Amino acid sequence: MHNPNSARHPVVTATAIGDPQDAYDYDYYVRRLEDTWLVEKSIAVRIVRMPFLAVPVGGARRGGYYPVPCICFGLAVRDLLREHAGFPDLRLHWSQDPETSDVVEWGEKPPRHWGNDGDTTLGRFYGYSETAIAAFTRRRHPTTPSSAMPEPCSPTAP
Repeated sequence: MHNPNSARHPVVTATAIGDPQDAYDYDYYVRRLEDTWLVEKSIAVRIVRMPFLAVPVGGARRGGYYPVPCICFGLAVRDLLREHAGFPDLRLHWSQDPETSDVVEWGEKPPRHWGNDGDTTLGRFYGYSETAIAAFTRRRHPTTPSSAMPEPCSPTAP
């Protein structure tokens, strides 16, 4: 059971760092967003050690999220982002990603994720470029040409 008063629970803070370039994932977003101007309007948020970007909505980006380790940090991040433009309809809930427990979301609600087309739909929803989406789907769902048949084994092969 979650106990924010436990000695093992870290101190709950959410701090906006002055410069988005100081965020650990700054280059990640620069390489992937269709509307790269959003990166400069992002908020570098530090909750434990390293700051990560909270990228606002705008342009092709219709929604965003920031993963948090527990509801305590989620409330702190939500309250911090309320002070900044580009983060409408802030909400906190369980993540659909099995590696993350809670997320702070903003903007429109994300579409449901269904199969291979779901990756493309989500990528466009979060404002990623078509190039970034294609690279992601190739890595996640590698394909081989249908004509690629393995060579039969030859008993005389060396």
